Amino acid sequence: MDRELAVSLLRGLVEIRSLSGEEREASSWLVERARGAGYDRAFVDGAGNAVAELGAETASNVIVLLGHIDTVAGVVPVRIEPRDGRDVLYGRGSVDAKGPLATFVAAGARLGGAWARAADVRVVVVGAVEEEAASSKGARFIAERFDGRAEKVPVACVIGEPSRWDRVTIGYKGRLLIDLEARRAMTHSAGPEATAGTSAVALWNLVESFCATFNNGRDKAFDQLLPSLRSINTKSDGLEERATASIGLRLPPDFDPAPLRSAVDQWASSPGGCSIRVAYRGYEPAWRGDSRNTLVRNFLAAIRAQGDPDAKPSFVVKTGTSDMNVVAPVWRCPILAYGPGDSRLDHTPDEHVALDEYWRAVLVVERALLSFASQPQ
Repeated sequence: MDRELAVSLLRGLVEIRSLSGEEREASSWLVERARGAGYDRAFVDGAGNAVAELGAETASNVIVLLGHIDTVAGVVPVRIEPRDGRDVLYGRGSVDAKGPLATFVAAGARLGGAWARAADVRVVVVGAVEEEAASSKGARFIAERFDGRAEKVPVACVIGEPSRWDRVTIGYKGRLLIDLEARRAMTHSAGPEATAGTSAVALWNLVESFCATFNNGRDKAFDQLLPSLRSINTKSDGLEERATASIGLRLPPDFDPAPLRSAVDQWASSPGGCSIRVAYRGYEPAWRGDSRNTLVRNFLAAIRAQGDPDAKPSFVVKTGTSDMNVVAPVWRCPILAYGPGDSRLDHTPDEHVALDEYWRAVLVVERALLSFASQPQ
């Protein structure tokens, strides 16, 4: 696959709206493009993931390239325009994370099935569904498929997330979501009773204080417990008032959620006139991989081989969460995240990726896989 076809693949994928839970059209489209690009097998699996495979199903080694095909909401008009002297593609998902997913598909097409069979390797490219939701439905389906019982555990996995073309990501923080619902009978606003909304504020204050205590002496963001107030709403029908709130937490590697849950549950057991319900969801422990493994070394070498004097090959850790958190504890194989784009543009109205960077990333993945597959596993 040459650059023109690779850009066409990316633009076509970005043009298809694919919110979490609504990925079917994009998955089917990507499967058809993979078939046309020479993949040995391509299909939509039982979870709705787009899957494209190179090599024999009986190959000795499996490498999974796990991207995600869903996006958050928001319309960013798709177009290619010059910006800062470079052509860039605008569109929802161009960075997070259809850019990395298209990178995987294009790199695999360049490698081809004949190479995979000769190398005795099976490359499985996945466009997973519901990564942007707390369910990670697609990644869990793939994790269970390659669990050593149904099919052999991969020897390596690359997660499709933006890292810039000259960096790899070796770790992500964990996640925990706390949902609150508080209800109480209406009272006069001049009275002394606390409102349902006050309960939502109180919960946020409790969580924020817990995090501040935990973070004392921790200077690096990756090591801190980071809270965010994702939503807070109040409403009344004249007889009852209701407040809801959602709090997100990004978890460091050594965090045990039990003390926080105990503190929240104890607070909720003394509702002060409100009926309070607290629910926990979306829990994923943090994961940090080994920066010295063969996969990381091959990617950094492939970045250097592009000969760009401005490149700064390096590895980073991220304060967000990805499908790495789902599959890494199951497979425990060499793993990293890679993809073109600036992650600061994730979910923003200005989401865009430079086409030069996208193409460099395609060449990096191709070269890194060629090298990795040629080495004893």
